[in-house]
Amino acid sequence: MKLLSLFGKKPDASPPESEKENDVEKLGIYTGMRVEVIGFDGRILFVAKLMGLHRNQAELYQYSESAVSQEEEKEPFAVKIRGYSDHTRKAVYMEGVIAPLSQDKWSVSELKICRVGNDRAFFRLQTNLDATTTMFSGLAMGEKPCKLLNISIGGAYIRSETQYYEGDKFLLKVRLLEGRPESVMFSQVVRVIEKEDGGFEYGCQFLELTEADQDRITQNIFAVQRQKREHS
Repeated sequence: MKLLSLFGKKPDASPPESEKENDVEKLGIYTGMRVEVIGFDGRILFVAKLMGLHRNQAELYQYSESAVSQEEEKEPFAVKIRGYSDHTRKAVYMEGVIAPLSQDKWSVSELKICRVGNDRAFFRLQTNLDATTTMFSGLAMGEKPCKLLNISIGGAYIRSETQYYEGDKFLLKVRLLEGRPESVMFSQVVRVIEKEDGGFEYGCQFLELTEADQDRITQNIFAVQRQKREHS
């Protein structure tokens, strides 16, 4: 009789390093995640991509303007990092210590997850801006005025007097900030709310966005957020 059958099943070996690293993704963070880097005073410092993730270390590739002062750049400092997982569809709240590596690059050490939440409003900017929707066929064909009530990387919420239906597609055009180019997003209606006053509100999902399109939307949202804070 084999010794294995005498003494029972052999204990499982420790998982290889690659599997341990995959456990990080199960917690909701991964290389390529878009994040906001926030000071402990509540300031949004910049928007970046989390890259080169390995255990509790990573790098931040900054792609928005920075609100970090030259004094702050001299020494590593603790920050909050907020991202949105495309895998779990949840917001991930982290903390870490960042230090500048080169222009628009930062190292992150002591990275840890504080909590994961059902925050679908991540990167969502509340607005009340004039916008237009343009359909190219159907009864609502043509350009129609609307109000942009909020916008995120993945979609928008608008109000319109024009009736659309779930699944309808149109171009949504809006200027998020004076002096910046108009944003144009190919959008699909995913939710319809008929209001008592006869108007309609629509939840819209953006379609066919390239990586560059997503970056531009995020940069514009970040710029508007900063402007609001500076004038509040």
